[in-house]
Amino acid sequence: MTYGDDLEDDFVPDDLVVLSGDEEESSEGHEFTPTEEPESTAAQSASAKADKKRKRREHERQKFKERKKQKLAAATNDSEAAEHSSITEQPPHALADYLAAFQSKTFSSVMSPLELEDIRIPVDSIADTTMWTGPRTLDNLVDFIIKVLPNLRLRLSQKSKTNGAPTLLFVSGAALRVVDVTRAKKGAEVAKLFAKHFKLSEHVTYLRRTKIGSAAGTPGRIGKLLCETDALAVNALSHIILDVSFRDSKKRNMLDIPETRDEVFKMVLASRRAKSRLYFSKQ
Repeated sequence: MTYGDDLEDDFVPDDLVVLSGDEEESSEGHEFTPTEEPESTAAQSASAKADKKRKRREHERQKFKERKKQKLAAATNDSEAAEHSSITEQPPHALADYLAAFQSKTFSSVMSPLELEDIRIPVDSIADTTMWTGPRTLDNLVDFIIKVLPNLRLRLSQKSKTNGAPTLLFVSGAALRVVDVTRAKKGAEVAKLFAKHFKLSEHVTYLRRTKIGSAAGTPGRIGKLLCETDALAVNALSHIILDVSFRDSKKRNMLDIPETRDEVFKMVLASRRAKSRLYFSKQ
């Protein structure tokens, strides 16, 4: 009887046998010629090939999924970019229609179509920003103002004469977004107006003792300051920017959220003092 480790003098071990680590395993009960592989080695070889083939297929499947994911992400980004462009890059008359549609969602239950038409934001109160072709992001906010709103740029370069009287109101839907806006306007005194961490009375005190060129805040807090106090003055106010190009994790801008939309139209834009500037001054 011959054992698997009794090699003939002229036998050259197969690499698979040498690397298999099964040298102590005998092949008792089975004789094989020098050119035969033991059954256990042949099975391992077949298993290794099958495993290699499986791994290759899995790798190809994973690469396919990654390519598909990248294509989907690119398509989504293109779709979002097109959607943002359709909103923010439109001329004043299209933006007036856009805002009127959201005003209707806020007031349609309590106002007739004729009454809604009366509170519609006039076309000549909306700045034409179609000349701007770059991304409408906070990184480009300063350049955007310089190129598209030169009058605002000039006014912001002048020192305010009255406490709590901003030239610009930047209205955004969330406190964290407001913080990002204030960081974008480096070197300028920007009032941060949101309810998180700040009481209304604290903002009143701050505004009454501080000269500010611009203010960024949520519609809820800005609305309360305009409607319930006299701390936020409007005598220097020339521009209101609604941050509708920004979308949250659920792809909503601030007018898509009912509560925030109502605060914009019922408190900020409908406040008597804001209307005195918004409806009777041209950009």
